[in-house]
Amino acid sequence: MNAQRSVKLVDTSTRDGNQSLWGAAGLTTGMVEALGPHLEAAGFCALDFTSSTHLSVGVRWHNENPWERISRMRAVTPTTPLSLITTGMRFMSWERSPISVMRLSMRMLAESGLRRIQIAEPMNDTAAALAVAKLAKEEGIEQVVAAVTFTESPVHDDSLYAAAAKALAGDPLVDAVYLKDPGGLLTPKRAEHLLPQLRQAVGDVALELHSHCTTGLAPEVYIVGAEAGVDVLHTAIGALSNGTSQPSATRLVENLRAVGIEVDIDIEPVREAERLISVIASNQGLQPGQPTELDLSYQHHQIPGGMMGTLRRQLSEIGKLDLLPRVLDEIGRTRAELGYPIMVTPYSQFVGSQAVLNVLAVQHGDARWSRMPDEILRYALGHFGTPPGEIDPEVRQLAADAPRTKELDKPLPEPSLDQVRAGVTNSLGRTVPDDQVLLRTVLPADQVDRMEAAGPAPTWRPNPTAGIRTATDFVDAALELPKWRSLDVDLEGQRVSLRRTNTPHDTPGGTT
Repeated sequence: MNAQRSVKLVDTSTRDGNQSLWGAAGLTTGMVEALGPHLEAAGFCALDFTSSTHLSVGVRWHNENPWERISRMRAVTPTTPLSLITTGMRFMSWERSPISVMRLSMRMLAESGLRRIQIAEPMNDTAAALAVAKLAKEEGIEQVVAAVTFTESPVHDDSLYAAAAKALAGDPLVDAVYLKDPGGLLTPKRAEHLLPQLRQAVGDVALELHSHCTTGLAPEVYIVGAEAGVDVLHTAIGALSNGTSQPSATRLVENLRAVGIEVDIDIEPVREAERLISVIASNQGLQPGQPTELDLSYQHHQIPGGMMGTLRRQLSEIGKLDLLPRVLDEIGRTRAELGYPIMVTPYSQFVGSQAVLNVLAVQHGDARWSRMPDEILRYALGHFGTPPGEIDPEVRQLAADAPRTKELDKPLPEPSLDQVRAGVTNSLGRTVPDDQVLLRTVLPADQVDRMEAAGPAPTWRPNPTAGIRTATDFVDAALELPKWRSLDVDLEGQRVSLRRTNTPHDTPGGTT
């Protein structure tokens, strides 16, 4: 039976691999553009290419225009759909975006060349996901892939996931449904029971599977998924696979063929893309993903792959890395008290931040929950939807009594697009195109100013030092070299000196 089946692959390297392993900042526009022709030739059914977080990181850290990144990648991948993942009514901001801003974001994405959107509504609120799907289709997005987001908790069972999948697949706006497992929590045993139910629930609609290697189980879960009738598997390439990223595409192809399942992919262009990613990792001093040993501790704290590195870095910056074990233990407790939100953006960040505050409070002799960020207060107020389970009564009361709660407990503004444009025009003293209106609405003005001053993003070369003949060549090449603070060189008697205004750790690519 397996020999008669085949599956397709989505490549996640430029988005989820980059986020999970390299903090969303490792790849520049030039780098993804260099990878594009090989990904196009491989025949992936889509590229999980970017997110609003990735696009904002490109502006903030690399001074790169997000619309330029999409359009340049589209130019080198003309037949492979580029996809953006969204958690719903949010674009480049932690806070909910007005409908007018979301509509404009979908329009700009489509006009830049993005054809597919993956909607991962973090509460599994199907109505909210379908509202985003409607906006996307109305503004020119061709394909909508709606997620059923997986977690382990006392209030999440297979029937809940199957019901969500059926509701999504039954709407004509949805072209495919995918099970999204952000923490790599799905076990082979659970997959054997859950995936056939999802396959039945979605009927003739395509079913995709997206997991992470965080616990070491995803490669085996993917085999179970393919045998259970999953149509599309999400994989990554080379140095951007494994670790907390997705399973390796090349290894998965070998494993699937070993059990009699063919994969609709040309493996040679994939190997060429792997070679380029290896060069990028080496040039930029970035750590490649490594196969992960079984680690079931994630079943407790459920920190997704990309956030674990961020949590370590944040604790290191305040000199508290030794508190990591206590924070991880506290995360499980905090999540339960908040009603078991799924540990996916933005809730994983909310829970993680609150857990750190709780641990630090106890360390200083204060009570847990003595400090609550605005995001937690908004969560308790229901601004992000109804929590899956009941919020602990004491926590709910503490949130209700917080002075900030009264300030935050107001209807969210819903300005029209004309009002949004007018706000930007008034702040600048001039009118600007809608692509700039959107960026200046959701990002700090100084970041957009620096991006515009920087001009087009540079191309990327595997050997950036090759062909250096002039001072201009040297400056261009230096921007692509690994981390540095100062560079001095003599070019045929011409002395050139470069100094970074900030260390690469703080603002990668920031140079004078």
